[in-house]
Amino acid sequence: MTAVTQAPPAPGPLKLGLRQGGLEVRQFSRSREAVVFTMAFPVIMIVIFASIFGGEIGGGVKFTQYFITGMIATGLLSVGFQSLAIQIPAERDRGVLKRLRGTPMPGWVYFAGKVIMVLIVGIAETAILLAVSTLFFDLDLPATGARWLTFLWVSLLGISACTLCGIAFSSVARTARSAPAVVTPVALILQFISGVFFVFTDLPTPMQQIAAIFPLKWMCQGLRSVFLPDSFAVTEAAHSWELGKVALVLGAWCVIGLVLCITTFKWTTKRDG
Repeated sequence: MTAVTQAPPAPGPLKLGLRQGGLEVRQFSRSREAVVFTMAFPVIMIVIFASIFGGEIGGGVKFTQYFITGMIATGLLSVGFQSLAIQIPAERDRGVLKRLRGTPMPGWVYFAGKVIMVLIVGIAETAILLAVSTLFFDLDLPATGARWLTFLWVSLLGISACTLCGIAFSSVARTARSAPAVVTPVALILQFISGVFFVFTDLPTPMQQIAAIFPLKWMCQGLRSVFLPDSFAVTEAAHSWELGKVALVLGAWCVIGLVLCITTFKWTTKRDG
C-alpha cells in the first residue's frame, strides 16, 4: 500500500508578508541607483549643507539642528513616496504585477512586502542621518521621552502617508520610462516649498499656503518640535507647533492615500488589457 504524502501546510499571513518583505529589501539593496538616491541622498545633503552653513539661524539654534528635520522628512518622502511611485510602474511595465495576479498569492502580500521594505529602509536611513549629524555636526538629540514619542508618531504617520500616496501615485505614470519624469518634479517641488532646504517662514506666503495642503510640510513641522527648543515655536507660521493639526493632516493623508490606492491601483498596463 502506497503511503500518501501530505503537502506541507501553507504559510500563514505573517510569514507570507515577512517573506515578501525580505524579498523586497534584497531587491532594493541590489539596485545601486535606489540605494544612492533613496538612502544616500539625504546624508549627502546634510553633509553639504552643514559644512557650508555652520552658524545659527537665530535664537541659539544651529543650522544643522533645523536642517536635520527637513532631511529626515525628505528621506521618508523619498523611500515612501518617490521610490514606490517609480518602482511600481517599472514592475507593472515588465509584467511582474500581471504575473503575480496569476498566482495563488493574495494581492495584499505584494503591498505588505512594499510596506515592510519602506519601514526597514526608512529606519536605517533615519538612523544613519542622526548618527552622521551627531558625530560630525554636533546635533543635539531629543533629551526627553516625550520628544522621542513625538518623533516616533510623526515619523510613523508621515511614512504611512507617503507610502500610501506613493502606491496611489504609481498609477499616474503610463510607463516605467516616464515614471521618474512624472514623480521626481513633484517630490522636488514639495521639498522646496515645505521647509526642507530653507526656513519655512522665510518662504513667500503663497508657497507656505500651498505646502500646507500636503504632508511633507507637517512632517517637517512635527519634527521641528522634537529637535528645536520650545521657544522656537513662536517662529512658526501659527506661532505654535500645532501638533494636533500635524496628526490630523497626516492622518487625513493616510485615509486619502488608502482610498486612492483601493480605487485607482492598476495591476496591468493598457496594452495588457
